This record gives sequence, C-alpha cells and structure tokens, in this order.
Amino acid sequence: MPILADYQPEVAPKAHVSPFVPTQYQIVVYAVVIFAVWNIPAIRNLINPLKLFAIGWHELCHIIAAILTGGTILQVSIDPNAGGCTKVEGGYPPLILSAGYIGSAFLGGTFVLAGFDTLISKIMSWVIGFGMIIPLALVRDKLTILLTIIYEGLLIGFWFIDHGQALRWYCLFVGVMHVFYCVWDIADDKYFRKVNDSDATQFGLMFPSIPGHVWAIFWILFEVGVLIGFVLLGVAVFKRTPDQMRYEASHFLPT
Repeated sequence: MPILADYQPEVAPKAHVSPFVPTQYQIVVYAVVIFAVWNIPAIRNLINPLKLFAIGWHELCHIIAAILTGGTILQVSIDPNAGGCTKVEGGYPPLILSAGYIGSAFLGGTFVLAGFDTLISKIMSWVIGFGMIIPLALVRDKLTILLTIIYEGLLIGFWFIDHGQALRWYCLFVGVMHVFYCVWDIADDKYFRKVNDSDATQFGLMFPSIPGHVWAIFWILFEVGVLIGFVLLGVAVFKRTPDQMRYEASHFLPT
C-alpha cells in the first residue's frame, strides 16, 4: 500500500467563540423596519407573504389549543390586512386565546436561534418556504401570490450565497416578525381598525377587570422575555466561526 505523506484528512475547522452572531442592534433594526413597513399604507402589502405566514401560524396555534381542550373549530380566516380569526365553540377559552401569542413567540425564537448558525438556518428555511405557501390556499390576491413567488425565489437564492450564510439573516428577520406578533397585532387595531380584534383586546373582553392595554403590555413583556431567552441560548450553544459554519453547511444539501 502506498503511503501518502502529504495527505491530510478533511476535518472541520477548530471551534471557538464567533464574533459573527446576531446582535441586539440588528434585532432592534429589524423590529423597527417591520413595524414601519407593517403600518405604512400600500407599502405594507410588500410583506404580505411573511405576514400571512405569521398570521397563519398564529391561528394554527389557536386551532391546536382548541382541539386539545375539546373545542370545535367553526371558522378560520386569514387575511394580510384584516388579520386572522378562528371561531371556536367549547374548549378552554383562556388557553386557546393564549396559545396564539405563545406559539408565535416560541416559533420566532427558534428562527432567531437559526440566525446564529448556517446549518440550522438551512433547515429552518424549509419551514419558511412551506409557511409562505400553505396560507395561499385561503388567498386569491394576485399581488400576494406574485410576492410569494418572489420571496420564495429569494429564499432559494440565499442557499447559493456562501453555502447558505445569507439564510441566517432571512431567518432572523422572520424570527423577529413572529416573536413580536403581539406588537403588529395591536398596531393593526390602533392604526387600521381591522375587522378582527387583536388577542390583547379579546383578553380585555374576556377579563373585564383588566383593561386591554394592560394585557398588551403583559404580552409584549412576555415576548421580550422569550426573545432574550433565545438570544442567550444562541450565544451559549452556537460558538462557531464563519469558517466552521461554512464547513458544516456545505455538507447538508450542498450548493
């Protein structure tokens, strides 16, 4: 057997703490941009595919909680401007109502985690891809369909940028949108008087002794807490350099 003295087996780069991680400044910028785009007339339509994903997941959490507590789903509607609405008969209303904001916050936190690691972002990009397509079953707006095709194209294109490194920022943006769903939900109530009330308003109706704005503050603080928790988890778990992430990502559905 010949001996190859110069042969070096392929190994992953040595791990050490990476300075290239999502920062509080990036998260704040994303939140401000989403808040602005979500609430500016006409321009707000440009993020319809991501809004539908966020609204659709939020309503799905209500549906799951309703079924698990013995409720019956009467009607489900999802609209990027009117918001979502799930009408339920029976079940345990406080848990069903809470499930929306809780589910949105924790899925968003998972996407924020994906912003720390390229391999995880490649995996979570599949969730985003399907999450934008599925709500189209309830939508017939041609602009939204066209925008969904564009957003899906961007998602696919990001796979080919440095073995998917760009997907980290796509996932982070989607994560911030989901985590702070309560903020956008309340903003729709305040600025656009949408047909479907926010869950914070519904809590105020369900528990009249506590005003709706107090519920809004509670849920926003909850979302901030969830975000901080997932960011700290990301910092503790994903201690990889860009080179190491590139190496790992290149071995998962390589592009």
